[in-house]
Amino acid sequence: MKLDLKDETLGMWLGVLGVAMFAVTLPMTRLATGTQEAPQLSPWFVTLGRAALAGLLSAVFLLVTRSPRPAAHQWKSLGVAVLGNCIGFPLLLAYALRVVTASHAAVVTALLPLVTAAVAAWVLHQRARLGFWVCAVAGSLLVVVFSVLRASQTGHAGTGFGFEWADLLLVGAVIAASFGYIYGAQVTPSLGAERVICWVCVMALPFTLPATLALWPTQPIATTSWLGFVYVGMFSMWIGFFAWYRGLALGGALRVSQTQLLQPFLSILASIPILDEPLDLVTLGFAVAVVATVVIGKRLSQPAGAVHPAHPAKAAARKIAPAAAGKASPRGR
Repeated sequence: MKLDLKDETLGMWLGVLGVAMFAVTLPMTRLATGTQEAPQLSPWFVTLGRAALAGLLSAVFLLVTRSPRPAAHQWKSLGVAVLGNCIGFPLLLAYALRVVTASHAAVVTALLPLVTAAVAAWVLHQRARLGFWVCAVAGSLLVVVFSVLRASQTGHAGTGFGFEWADLLLVGAVIAASFGYIYGAQVTPSLGAERVICWVCVMALPFTLPATLALWPTQPIATTSWLGFVYVGMFSMWIGFFAWYRGLALGGALRVSQTQLLQPFLSILASIPILDEPLDLVTLGFAVAVVATVVIGKRLSQPAGAVHPAHPAKAAARKIAPAAAGKASPRGR
């Protein structure tokens, strides 16, 4: 499928906007859950409650806009998005984080952009030149190296990176999210980005809403924690996908997926004002390097055999030239 240059550029910017909203999820989730010393909302409540909140907002949106029901052939893609984005990713991640540290998990989940690009190439049959894949792997390795360096600087016990069975859960979470992204993007052109995430959240309501009510906290919760919960429910699970799915559809899922490489660094930047965490030059250096891989990868994302809009005219000119020459000198054939 050929992409218009303006649509591709807009898609990339929408992808960056979606990733920026997703990036703030980390500090906001920290506000919502609190710390081990001062716990607030439980991780299970935050995980399922944010999907339930997004589902209720989605139901209102669909009713107000009088959105039609998805076509029969679209339910499969929406169902995969539910399993991947509403249930699979958050649940597998929650189970894994009971065993390994968040820094350990960050190393594995940093592979999300590369896996998303691979799923896009497989499911949507989007192809790219070798240079694109080199940049995708290079960017993923930069994020992994950065995560390992930050984990080694924490100085806490249990931050080693030996293989654990929970790593399988983290890999499963990455795969689940990737399939959810791509199958959601698959029906975005026909259904619309807003309706895709709305239907995904509404389809999950029969599971997420009862679970949220069952896990509703009984102890007093700080106002900042509720604000963090509202953010992850409204932006991380809902509004962010408006931009993300639209970006994947306009710019090409394979290309736009690489903007996810920016997410760990945007999370760190967001943590400065929200959690008063410091920013160091090493972080800035890695961020610049990752941005470079995204930009270069975008330039190399066009398949080698693709024909640019100007090429057909050149080809036609080449066909006309021999014909004109033949008419001018018929004996030269």
